[in-house]
Amino acid sequence: MDGMLSNFDIGKPVLADLLLQIHLGKIQLPDLQRSFCWLDDLIIRLLASISKGWTIGAIMLLENNSPHWVFRPRLVEGVQLENSPIPTYLILDGQQRLTALYMALFSNRPVQLRSKRNYKHSNRWYYIDIEKALDPQIRREQAIVSLNENRIRVGFNSEGKKIDCSTPEKEYEQGLFPTISTFQFSKWRQEYCRYWNYAPDKLELIDQFEQEIIKRFEHYQLPVIELMASLPRPAVCQMFENVNTQNSVLTFFDLATACFAADNFSLREDWAEKEQQLKKHRLLHSVRETDFLSCVTLVATYYRRQHAVKTSTPSPKLPAVACGRDEVLNLSVEEYKTFAPRVVVGYEEAVRFLHGQRIVTAEDLPYQIQLVALAAVLAVIGYPQEQVRSKLEQWFWCGACTAFYTSWHEARASRDMLEVPGWLMGNSSVAPSTVREALFDRSFLQRTQRRHGSVYKSVSALLRKNGAIDLATGEALSDVNFFNDPIECHHLFPTAYAKRQAIPASQYNCLVNLTPLSQLSNKKIGGKAPNEYLQALVDQGISRSRLDSILRSHLVEPETLWQNDFEMFLISRTENLLKLVSEAMGKTAIGRAFEIELPALLVSYR
Repeated sequence: MDGMLSNFDIGKPVLADLLLQIHLGKIQLPDLQRSFCWLDDLIIRLLASISKGWTIGAIMLLENNSPHWVFRPRLVEGVQLENSPIPTYLILDGQQRLTALYMALFSNRPVQLRSKRNYKHSNRWYYIDIEKALDPQIRREQAIVSLNENRIRVGFNSEGKKIDCSTPEKEYEQGLFPTISTFQFSKWRQEYCRYWNYAPDKLELIDQFEQEIIKRFEHYQLPVIELMASLPRPAVCQMFENVNTQNSVLTFFDLATACFAADNFSLREDWAEKEQQLKKHRLLHSVRETDFLSCVTLVATYYRRQHAVKTSTPSPKLPAVACGRDEVLNLSVEEYKTFAPRVVVGYEEAVRFLHGQRIVTAEDLPYQIQLVALAAVLAVIGYPQEQVRSKLEQWFWCGACTAFYTSWHEARASRDMLEVPGWLMGNSSVAPSTVREALFDRSFLQRTQRRHGSVYKSVSALLRKNGAIDLATGEALSDVNFFNDPIECHHLFPTAYAKRQAIPASQYNCLVNLTPLSQLSNKKIGGKAPNEYLQALVDQGISRSRLDSILRSHLVEPETLWQNDFEMFLISRTENLLKLVSEAMGKTAIGRAFEIELPALLVSYR
C-alpha cells in the first residue's frame, strides 16, 4: 500500500491477487452487506471494461482486527470452503463488482444471477468471442457472450448460427474463450492450438488475443482504499452508508445488523423468523424489516423514559421516545431481545383490533407508519378492554382521517407513543395531540381524487364498518373483503355517464361520488345512468326496498340516484359522510357546504 493518509491507505493490487484472497476466504463480506444482485448486462459491461484496461472504480476494504467492533463475516457468494477462516479484510464498497468478477473469472462455476425485479435466479457462463474482441470496429460488449447453465444460447446469434459451448471442443470450434479460464490461459491455449493442429492462422490469432485481451486481465490493477482497524464503529457505519447510497439505499436496518453483530447476534436471521410469523396475517404482509425495528425502538425508548421518570430524572434530561435513525442505531441487543417478542404480539393484537375496524389487508391501511405506532402502543398496553377500546378507536381514526402521518411521520408516531399509552391506561386525562389537533374539513371530501389515498381508504373502511352492503351479492362488504374477493372503487354516478352530462371531472371523481363495491357489482353497473343500472338490478330480481336499503348502507339517499339528481346527491352524501367521519373521530367537521356548479344539460335532464 502507498503512504498513510489519515485512517486509510490507498493501493493498487493486481486483480488476480484480490480474487485469490476472496477464494481463500481472507477477504469476506460483513453481515450488513446485501446479497449479490446484478443483471447480465452489467457483468458484460464490467468484463468489457477490464478487457480494454478501463477503470471500474475503487474498492473499499476494512481491516478486520478492530478492538472497537466485531462484524459477523460471511464468504463472498460463490466461494465454497469447508471451514471459513477469520478474514483479514471485509468488503465495505465494491461487493457487486468483486463478486461478479470472482464468479466470472475465478470460481470455475457459473455466475449466479439474481434479478432485482423479480428475484428469479439464473446461472450464466461468460465467453469472449476471440475474433470480435480483436476487431476495432466492434463494440467490446458485443464480443462478450453469456450462455445458460448448459452453455447453449437459446435462440441464434446474428450470423444465424446456434451457439453451443457444451464441450471444450465446441469452444475451440466457435472461437469462444471461457472467462473462467482467464487466469489459466496457457492450459486453454495449449488445447486450443492442439485442436487446430497448430494451424499458423490460429496460432497468430490466439497470440494476438493473449497480448491484447488476456494480458489486460492478468495485469489489471484495482484501486483499493484500505480502512484502518482503529476507526470507531459509528465512523465505519457512516462510511458504509455514504458509499452505498449510489445504488440501493442503505437502511438503518442494515446498519443495525452490523452493530448487533458486535454482540454476536444476527438481526437478519432473527427478523427472518419473525417475518414468517407476522406474514401469517394478510394485514401484515407489507411490514418491512425497517417498520419492525422502528416499532421495537419506539417500545424500547418508551420504557427507557418510564424508567427515568421512576428514578426522578429531571424533565429536561428525560430520554426521548423516538424511532429515528439515531435512536434505532442506539438500540442495544438486550433491548431488542427483550422487546422484539412483545412487538410481534403487538402487531398480532393490531390485526385483531383493525379487523374490528374492517381493515383486513395491507392495502386497506391509510398509513403504514400508523400500524407501527398502533403495534407499539398495543405492545405496551396489551389488547384493549372495552373501557379503553373507544378511546383507541378515536385516536386511530383521528390519525387516519387527517394528514398527520403524511409528513414527519416518525415524529408523529413518536409523539403518539409518548402520549397515547398513558391516556389509554388512565394515567393522563389529557388526550394525545393527534386527537386534540385533529380537524376534518369537508373540503377533504371535495378535493380527494385519489382512490388509494389515506382519506379514501379511511372513508371506505368506515363504510364497511358501518355495514355497507354489496349491490350484486347482497353481502356485507366486510365479509366480501375478508374472503379476499376483489373490492373496487366505484363511481355512483359512472364516469361515462358523467362525461356525457358534461359534469366536471373534479366533481365526478371526488370522494363523495366514490364507494367500495365488489368487482362483480362494478361490472354490472358499467357506464349507465344511475336510474338505468338501478332498474336493471330490480329487473334481475332485487326488490326496490332492498336496493334502497343497500344504497342507504353506503350513505346514499336513494331518490338522488333514481332521479339522476347529481346536485342533491353530492349535497346529501357529503353531509352523511361528514357525520360518519365526525362520529369516528369524536370531532365536528369544519368548512362550508358543498359548492357546485351544475351544467345546464344535467339540470334539464332531471
